[in-house]
Formats: sequence, structure tokens, C-alpha cells
Amino acid sequence: MKPPVAPMLAKLAEQLPVGEYLYEPKWDGFRAIVFRGKDDVYIQSRDSRPLDRYFPELHDALLERLPSDCVVDGEIVIATDHGLDFDALQLRLHPAASRVEKLAKATPSSFVVFDALAIGRRNLMSAPQSERRSALEKLLARVKPPVYLTPVTRDRAVALDWLTRFEGAGLDGVIAKLESGTYLAGKRAMVKVKHARTADCVVAGFRWYKDGEDAVGSLLLGVFVNLVGTYVDWVGNDLRLPVALAVILGVLLVKPAGLFGQTAVRRV
Repeated sequence: MKPPVAPMLAKLAEQLPVGEYLYEPKWDGFRAIVFRGKDDVYIQSRDSRPLDRYFPELHDALLERLPSDCVVDGEIVIATDHGLDFDALQLRLHPAASRVEKLAKATPSSFVVFDALAIGRRNLMSAPQSERRSALEKLLARVKPPVYLTPVTRDRAVALDWLTRFEGAGLDGVIAKLESGTYLAGKRAMVKVKHARTADCVVAGFRWYKDGEDAVGSLLLGVFVNLVGTYVDWVGNDLRLPVALAVILGVLLVKPAGLFGQTAVRRV
């Protein structure tokens, strides 16, 4: 199997589904598919771009610790004493190799594996989730840090406990995978339940969806702190809001007074 392969995605739900599911923690990191050949490794991002140069320490670790001839799906994370640090991951996306090398030593990354797409010459994407999980457990039976096998449970009560107990550690929620489900590349075939937090925000800009100007891909949000506008961040990298809403935003966001005391919000 050769890159690129689109990762299987998840659809958002308010409640964990009931039935024959495997439940896993939802890690707050960078999604990645790792292609481990006989003597090389390629780390592919969610949008099919190479990530190796941003995580040189992980590239070397994967080459050393992953069995050869396999393709696995997982999440790149950076763990600290206070939990997972997504901001530290974002700092890695820097054009200067010297800066990336420095960050790699200061805040080394790890890779949490949660699915197997291929092992040896066998393509597992058409195999059911339960079979892929068993094959993954055998593949990584002796794996050592910083490569980890994600925990899994068939007990919904345990998954609900994860959802509440580990929020402060940086876990993003819980993923549910139908045991009989195959690996559907690029499809929202899994279910995710995320920790819900609300805030009153101001929309300060937006980006078009990556496939063209027929949908909104992400929003730039700001919040008011003591009546002063404060920049938050880009959110929803894969929103894909309908074109009708994109048109409404395009009209409404260029008229009112801007969040930072300037004109409006503009397209980016």
C-alpha cells in the first residue's frame, strides 16, 4: 500500500451509540497515517501532506519501533505533566529546520496507534474493525514508547467514564467504531462524542473550504474580555458549512465594526 490514503473520519454525535461497538479515547493531536516500509517511514497528515520534517524524532522512533511492511492509522501527540499539549504540536509547523529540531528535543512527540490498514502483503481495509483491532494488537504486542497502542473497550459504561474522567488530561472525547465496520477511507464512518464547552464569540473572519469557494472551511473567532476584543484562533478546520451560509457570512461580515476596532471582518 502506498500513500496517499485518506483517513476514515467520524461524525459528531451527542451520545455514545449503543450496540456492538469498540470505544476508544479521542486523542487531541495531529491525525497521521504511517507507512512503514522495509527500510523507510513516511508520515502522512490528514490532508495527505508529509509530516516527517516537523517530527524528526518521531520519524526515527517509528523506523526503529514499528514492524516493517505495515500501514497504521493514529494520532501524533505531545504529552506534558499537565496533559496533552495541542499548542506545542502547532509550534512544530515551522519552516526553519533548526527551530523544529530544538522543539523536538524540548517537547518530544509520541504516536498513538488505533487502526491497521495493512500488515505485510495483506490489505486490511476490507476487514471488519474487530479483526483489524486483533491484528493491530498482535503487531504492536512488543512496541515501546514513544509508540503506543490506544486503549479500547466494548463496555459503554467504561467509555462514558473516560469521557468525563480524562477531560482535564487533554483527551478530546470518545470515538465509537462499529465492530463489523470496514475501513472507509475519507468517509465519516465512525462516531465521535466530544467534550462540550460553550462561549459567546465574535466571528472575525473565515476561510473557504479546501475544495473551492462553495463552503466555509474554518472560522476565526474572538471573545470579549472586559469589553476588549481578544483574538482566539482559527477553529473548525473541516467545517464545510453550506454555500448558503457562506454567502450570508460573506455579506454580514464585511459591514459591522470590526472586533479589533477596524473594519469588519474580511475574507482570508
